[in-house]
Amino acid sequence: MTQDDVFKKIVAHCKEYGFVFPSSEIYDGLGAVYDYGQMGVEMKNNIKSYWWQSMVLLHDNIVGIDSSIFMHPTIWKASGHVDAFNDPLIDNRDSKKRYRADVLIEEQIAKYDDKIEKEIAKARKRFGDSFDEAQYRATSKNVLEHRTKRDALHERYAKAMNDNNLDELKQIILDEEIVCPISGTRNWTDVRQFNLMFSTEMGSTSDGAMKIYLRPETAQGIFVNYLNVQKTGRMKLPFGIAQIGKAFRNEIVARQFIFRMREFEQMEMQFFIKPGTELDWFAKWKQTRLKWHLALGFGEDKYRFHDHDKLAHYANAATDIEFLMPFGFKEVEGIHSRTNFDLSQHEKFSGKNIRYFDPDTNESYTPYVIETSIGVDRMFLSIICAAYEEQALENGESRVVLHLPAALAPVKLGILPLVKKDGLPELAHRIQNDLKFHFNCQYDEKDSIGKRYRRQDAIGTPYCITVDHQSLEDGTVTLRDRDTMQQQRIRIDDLCGIISDSVTITGILKTL
Repeated sequence: MTQDDVFKKIVAHCKEYGFVFPSSEIYDGLGAVYDYGQMGVEMKNNIKSYWWQSMVLLHDNIVGIDSSIFMHPTIWKASGHVDAFNDPLIDNRDSKKRYRADVLIEEQIAKYDDKIEKEIAKARKRFGDSFDEAQYRATSKNVLEHRTKRDALHERYAKAMNDNNLDELKQIILDEEIVCPISGTRNWTDVRQFNLMFSTEMGSTSDGAMKIYLRPETAQGIFVNYLNVQKTGRMKLPFGIAQIGKAFRNEIVARQFIFRMREFEQMEMQFFIKPGTELDWFAKWKQTRLKWHLALGFGEDKYRFHDHDKLAHYANAATDIEFLMPFGFKEVEGIHSRTNFDLSQHEKFSGKNIRYFDPDTNESYTPYVIETSIGVDRMFLSIICAAYEEQALENGESRVVLHLPAALAPVKLGILPLVKKDGLPELAHRIQNDLKFHFNCQYDEKDSIGKRYRRQDAIGTPYCITVDHQSLEDGTVTLRDRDTMQQQRIRIDDLCGIISDSVTITGILKTL
């Protein structure tokens, strides 16, 4: 089964089990917009809670805000979004489909990487335990040829992006003989820039309306409130402001399910620091954020840092934490050293003094900023992809299981009476009514116990209990583990303590 087939199954699974639905589906949908179902919203809230608590609860010098989506339009002029928030787009004349030129080239670079890894995989299989990967990479003719082509393309692409050379981007696409995935032709238009911001109007009359924008990022709401937070919270540098909120981008090339959407949610933290210390803090936050991801238990091989070839106009250092999706390593979090660009611009455009007075040095200056920014939806997708497994069992049967981190699973405990009579449903409901104050439980009495186990496996429920006739006699139930499928008999009175230890976010936070 190809990775593309696996991804299609994951997308179908998300819909079938109530995680993610196409938005407005009964009206044939709305492109690149999705709704979170009953399971998805629980899991999404758990992800946000894990991030929020790791930022605000674990750091004495980080606080949170919730800024508005609508903001004064001059904010976006100051931030550079009105003039420079663009994507390089190219059309194929035969298929009439539009693509991002940079994505087409990055996918071509990834193809060279794939060729190298396939050569390595074949050699590993051929040589077995005696295989020396480092030596093979350094001496294999095929590997070296692919590496030379890959590095030359990467260097050429990076220069074109930094120079904002749209003609060169098109020439790269032509020279690499990149074809349209739909038409299979290379009949490309020129590359041109497209601004990604949605605009609307605010006002009671058309003549008096003001053109405003749906925010394309949540960061600016933090920057324009930084001095309010600093003064009312009596904050001293270094300190951070965290925010979770919706953002909107008119993505022309929106694809790969919820990876790239027009309406999405961000978890951002802006960390304000003294100028000159930014690169040290950048390095610290890189490691802090990677540790947060690794705490979920998917393995170090699923993550990597990818330093930016082209720095944004406001940054002096930038890297992405990428996660291995079924369609390759993709960004889930960005970490940027934004210098003092944003605050300086807002001071300039507003005419207000928003400098920080340092009581230790008796001087005023504009702080520098380290940003950490995660797309909630991308994080959601990475977890679903890593957790999804089609598993063959020893008895010849199979199951689809989501190995979700217990703290992020939408349902923590499935409560299953063995039969729908003899007082078992009544006892099961009593257990549910007791435990629902501590974590999310789901009661299920339909179909055989095996089918009910499979339903809970498919939504990632870490534990199930079976209430049987023995439960009425001695107050015990059978506790089943999702991943191992092992069962043990435990007392009903001990359920809350046993399960709470592993399904609460606190357990992950203690490892950070």
